Amino acid sequence: MENASPVSVHAIEEFRLSDALVRFQGGDQVPLSLFVAEYPLGDGPPLHIHPYAELFLVERGAVKFTAGDEETEISAGNIVVVDAETKHRFEGASDELSRVVSVHPSAEVVQENLS
Repeated sequence: MENASPVSVHAIEEFRLSDALVRFQGGDQVPLSLFVAEYPLGDGPPLHIHPYAELFLVERGAVKFTAGDEETEISAGNIVVVDAETKHRFEGASDELSRVVSVHPSAEVVQENLS
């Protein structure tokens, strides 16, 4: 009997939800989930919370980031960590398409939209 491979490879397109959004949920494979989001100027996800902390990598462009009562512009090449139960959102803040990868320490994304 042949052993199963210890490596699992998935095409990102398998997880595409829209032109702007890809969501991978680790399920039984890995206790992590992630979003890859690409938003134009002024567009982004709604204000929301998670029961866990979330890590964001601003990979391209810039985003206007709101967390709690703080609002700041974050450019490509920066990592943002938002505490659990903190209301947050971001939107594209540059003329180029902004790309943000967000990592959730959960096998499934748990999110409550507030707006």
